[in-house]
Amino acid sequence: MAAKLFYQIVKNFFRILFIIYNRVSVKWEVPLPVSDRYIVAANHCSNLDPVLVGANFPRQLKYLAKDELFRPFFFGRIIRILGAIPVLQEDSKAAAAALKGFLNLLQEGESVILFPEGSRSLDGKLQPLEGGAALISIKSGVPIIPAYVSGTFKAMPSGAVWVKPAKIRLFFGEAVYPPKDIGKSSKEAREELTQTLTKALSDMEEKYGE
Repeated sequence: MAAKLFYQIVKNFFRILFIIYNRVSVKWEVPLPVSDRYIVAANHCSNLDPVLVGANFPRQLKYLAKDELFRPFFFGRIIRILGAIPVLQEDSKAAAAALKGFLNLLQEGESVILFPEGSRSLDGKLQPLEGGAALISIKSGVPIIPAYVSGTFKAMPSGAVWVKPAKIRLFFGEAVYPPKDIGKSSKEAREELTQTLTKALSDMEEKYGE
């Protein structure tokens, strides 16, 4: 109980801080569908992204983060409270280890956030998506909520150590569901779902991108 209360305090603190410092606005294109668990798949161009999305999503989101992000004590404590789970850098690059980690979290009833581009964008533009998010959704049966972040690249690009007061906008799109007519281990199913997710994020970038 105390842990949940502390999480809510930290979450609301950062949600308000983002509003004041970065004038954050949040838009839901459609209402969040009813589900016991969610996979949030977001574009990624800044270390701010998981904190921003986590602070503005109704459910607590768990995610895997490289252990090096936990070394700065204050930042490490914050992202841990907001749902980050440290993994060794070599494990974070191993698709099988990441897949197992996310599936375990979903099986435990958690909702998760992941970044299907695989790494941070170096120019702020959406990069080609890898198939991990689709595969996790297919194997777990959990819907994907596409999320598009605009402004964090200006506020804190890769290599930056301080957050600039750039305006940030966050958009949540319509849920994407795994195909029901194709086997869960099918390559076609993964490709189909990845294409659907790519279109959802690309459409949001075209509408809301900088």
